[in-house]
Amino acid sequence: MERRKVLKLAAAAIAAGGVGAVTLTTAFKPEVKEAADPKNLYFKNRESKWNYTRLDPAITADLAYKAYPHGSCMYGVFSSILTQLAEKVGEPFTSFPVQMMKYGHGGVGGSGTICGTLNGAAAIIGLLSEGKDIRDVLIAEVFRFYENTALPVFNPVQPIFNCEMPTSVAKSFLCHSSATRWVKATDLRINSKERVERCRRLTADIAAKTVNVLNDYYENEFVSNVSDNESMSTCMTCHSKSGKVGNVGGKMNCTSCHTKSLGHEIFGDVHYKFMNKK
Repeated sequence: MERRKVLKLAAAAIAAGGVGAVTLTTAFKPEVKEAADPKNLYFKNRESKWNYTRLDPAITADLAYKAYPHGSCMYGVFSSILTQLAEKVGEPFTSFPVQMMKYGHGGVGGSGTICGTLNGAAAIIGLLSEGKDIRDVLIAEVFRFYENTALPVFNPVQPIFNCEMPTSVAKSFLCHSSATRWVKATDLRINSKERVERCRRLTADIAAKTVNVLNDYYENEFVSNVSDNESMSTCMTCHSKSGKVGNVGGKMNCTSCHTKSLGHEIFGDVHYKFMNKK
């Protein structure tokens, strides 16, 4: 890249004041890729014993909520779906060691990484679908719902802990970020009974969403309408494998963990204009 050109342009923008800087960065702003159009995703027959049959989202949500105390979030989502298939289909679901899914609590063993509800959803989708092109789209549908929706909305008939349940938008797939955002929004503590109840109900929400996605896919009614969030569309224009920087991979909302520095905010697009693509 021609570093001197960038520095000269930056200096000129500073000398010209804020308006000059804004004009400069706007002029050199890279084009953000357009959102993908909605498309149908059709079920492909496969030779497998792991066959799905339609489930009731409301029943699934209730089962997930009740399963939560016995193995937490990942176990709740996965077992609520698998146990129904074991009853309706039989083997091989009957023999599946569902207790293994208890490892996902608290973002995998309490480490705060991927939310256990999403881990469980992805696991059951992976078990019941075949092919990366299908699996990734179905998982993305559940993940984007979790990331962008004010949750929880599930209202149990017989709550384990009865309270007014506030909602929050996670803006992340991570347990740590999602739970912390809810705690900050509610002014409650992370170890409060309300927060535990929030995660129980969130488990029910994601179990229901997962079943809705699976039902639509297996009945050829699934329409993929998942688009990248604004921060990802902007950041990945430069940082994805197809961008000039090419140093980041992922689909999560970038701003849940990262913020732009002042220098990046003002001169990032200018820098991008004159750097060589890797």
